[in-house]
Amino acid sequence: MIAESAFQQLIADLLAVYEEREARNIAVIVFEDALGLKPSQFQSVFSVDQQQLLQDISRRLLHHEPLQYILGQADFYGLKFAVNPAVLIPRQETEELVYWIVNTLGNKAAGILDIGTGSGCIAIALKKTLPLSQVTGLDISEEAIETAKTNAALNHTLVDWIISDIRIEQDWHTLPTYDAIVSNPPYILATESDMMPELVKSHEPHLALFVESDEPLFFYDKIARFALQHLRPFGWLFFECSEFHAHAVEELLSQLGFRDITLQQDLQGKDRMVRALLPE
Repeated sequence: MIAESAFQQLIADLLAVYEEREARNIAVIVFEDALGLKPSQFQSVFSVDQQQLLQDISRRLLHHEPLQYILGQADFYGLKFAVNPAVLIPRQETEELVYWIVNTLGNKAAGILDIGTGSGCIAIALKKTLPLSQVTGLDISEEAIETAKTNAALNHTLVDWIISDIRIEQDWHTLPTYDAIVSNPPYILATESDMMPELVKSHEPHLALFVESDEPLFFYDKIARFALQHLRPFGWLFFECSEFHAHAVEELLSQLGFRDITLQQDLQGKDRMVRALLPE
């Protein structure tokens, strides 16, 4: 079989699950990253091993498994990250949050804590971009921290990693103070799971997606109260949030005494990020 024919067949198969543009984009990534074939090489003949690999990838894609988990990697902020079902897949909206943090802090020696670090994408991207900073990633999941350590080594960055549950206030005293705290915490209620894409609901870690209580701002409130104790004067708190709860997060931070609260939209015009300053 010629590679071009296999490429077109993959697109045709994926149309059962994806829109045409997304199906084509996925096919290009599969051929380049998994099969090592660029469009200029599509006239080459497929080997038996390549055919078998493509069949396996196609089968998994048609069962709604995310491409990043199939390939074991994802692109984020110009870097490569290993991903697996223990961590969320890094997303473009989170890249925008990193850009905002970098522009706010500037290249100074800042202490930064990333709560719910997952794959470590935020912490590692910040350390890579702000090399003078001391960056720490915290997560409740040992599997996530192991993945984050792998990604730090993959991207040649030195980040401190902590396994801890931010919900346990008695343990807060074990952590130092920081110039900036960032988090993309869980905010989806279990009752909202039916509205989520099957691609996400069936494969990405529920621990990083869902709030166990019936309060979507549970983690925002908890982390903001932690920040009141662990941010240095004029330190920044950054949140990624749902477009449906962004204004409520703003109000929460205002009630807790934060100042210079700013709501930022993503490239799609959705309210997705909040920044707040801890006054002296």
